[in-house]
Amino acid sequence: MKYVVVTGGVLSGLGKGVTASSIGVLLKSAGLSVTAIKIDPYVNSDAGTMSPFEHGEVFVLDDGGEADLDLGNYERFLDIALSKDNNITTGKVYSSVIERERRGDYLGKTVQVVPHITDEIQDWIERVSHLPSDNTDSVPDACVIELGGTVGDIESAPFIESLRQFQFRVGKENICFVHVSLVPVMGPVGEQKTKPTQHTVKELRGLGIIPDILVCRSEVPLVEDTREKLSAFCHVSPKAVVSAHDVSNIYQVPIMMEKQGVSEILSNKLDFKLPEDRSLLVNWKIMADHVDSLEEEVHIAMVGKYTGLSDSYLSVIKALQHSSYNVGRKLIIDWIESVNLEDEIKKSDSKIYNHSWKLLKEADGILVPGGFGSRGIEGKILAAKYARENKVPYLGVCLGLQIATIEFCRNVLGIKNANSTEFVEDSENPVIIFMPEISKTHMGGTMRLGTKPTPFLVEDCKIRRLYGNKPYVDERHRHRYEVNPKLIDRIESAGLIFVGKDETGQRCEIMELNDHPYYVGTQYHPEFKSRPNRPSPPFLGLLKAACGIEI
Repeated sequence: MKYVVVTGGVLSGLGKGVTASSIGVLLKSAGLSVTAIKIDPYVNSDAGTMSPFEHGEVFVLDDGGEADLDLGNYERFLDIALSKDNNITTGKVYSSVIERERRGDYLGKTVQVVPHITDEIQDWIERVSHLPSDNTDSVPDACVIELGGTVGDIESAPFIESLRQFQFRVGKENICFVHVSLVPVMGPVGEQKTKPTQHTVKELRGLGIIPDILVCRSEVPLVEDTREKLSAFCHVSPKAVVSAHDVSNIYQVPIMMEKQGVSEILSNKLDFKLPEDRSLLVNWKIMADHVDSLEEEVHIAMVGKYTGLSDSYLSVIKALQHSSYNVGRKLIIDWIESVNLEDEIKKSDSKIYNHSWKLLKEADGILVPGGFGSRGIEGKILAAKYARENKVPYLGVCLGLQIATIEFCRNVLGIKNANSTEFVEDSENPVIIFMPEISKTHMGGTMRLGTKPTPFLVEDCKIRRLYGNKPYVDERHRHRYEVNPKLIDRIESAGLIFVGKDETGQRCEIMELNDHPYYVGTQYHPEFKSRPNRPSPPFLGLLKAACGIEI
């Protein structure tokens, strides 16, 4: 087993996840099977209860794990399926150690950070790195490990120490350390400053880890003087100082790293041969260049409540992008804060109200993604109504399906005050209800989570055709509320058909409106399984309909 450990310095948000994913692509292009682990030093057990403003989206895995969004990057780049154990947190590690202590596994010893916490981390890494992740039973050849946070953080200290020890456990010839740092440009002359990187490498070396590769984030490519200076002061070969400058799209990052010889450095350090046939990398470059070549635009209105923070919808954005590549269009997302479509905003700020409606009406398609909470709900309902009445392609994901159902019940079935018990607990006409099996006292890990089968109940419909006429689909879920089963017959008789339900035949999973170019909702989250070369079918349908392509 070969290991590549990616750490970060100076500040967060430098792109460690993309760096780790890109290194994974290079390893995979060399013929190695690759898995990935993300270490998050926070005390939360997982990302499930964390605010999107704090953490971005919660990425859901096949086994129901609620994980850091970087696991989405790994899955998309490497085309693998990870488990909840591939996301290690301080909370998980300490919980495991405390449970063992309560069982008496430590035979009365004083339980300490070193060696018990650090050993637990190492054992976890070694165990998970050997789990298959590519739909085979084979043990991976390599594992890319990303340490979240910044070197020097108090929270990261036990993990840094664990990784320092880990290099001796697995052998230095089987592990490569990659450090991502910032090289800012300061002053009117535009000089690239190396001091931040020097300091963070010094700190890392002081903790017992010597980086083999420096990945230097900057707006523009590193100049040779900067590279030589970093090499001299950070004790890294000049060839191993890699410029990670801004590129046209993230799929160019592996290509950029390959051009700088990162594959060769990895092969020398980890002792594996680079094959002559690197077709995966060739195809990857074709895809990256194709993305850059797109000119004709398609506009999708994204109606949500976290529009100021795109990471809250990262997988949704990626799924839209993957589909746009497939139809050969340049994606333009018109972000619309749903509350700005509501009448109250019209009274208080008519300018932003009119602008929001202008964006909605000019869009080629409308998307209402998943979410929680009552803020902006009426605006989302208005967006769904506009899409239905004006035959604008519409996709509703999770909450987006529920929103469309409420709107249909209000305005087509004439059900007065139709609503969800999430927003009006004692609603007189609950169209959306709390699922009976869900805990009302605990938030973490209690939703309906993970991959579950959805059989199709209709022989021929747009969404089934998009899935290749399969008898059922396996998609990932994350929800507490569902369509009220008592209303299904009435809703379907009016033309909104639930073409897919769960195995019981009671729980609504996929809806499709008759006599509409594309009006689809899914209770599950199809965005989590979208890939650059294999876009999610519901999203592909939205883009095709938005471009006037027959489905």
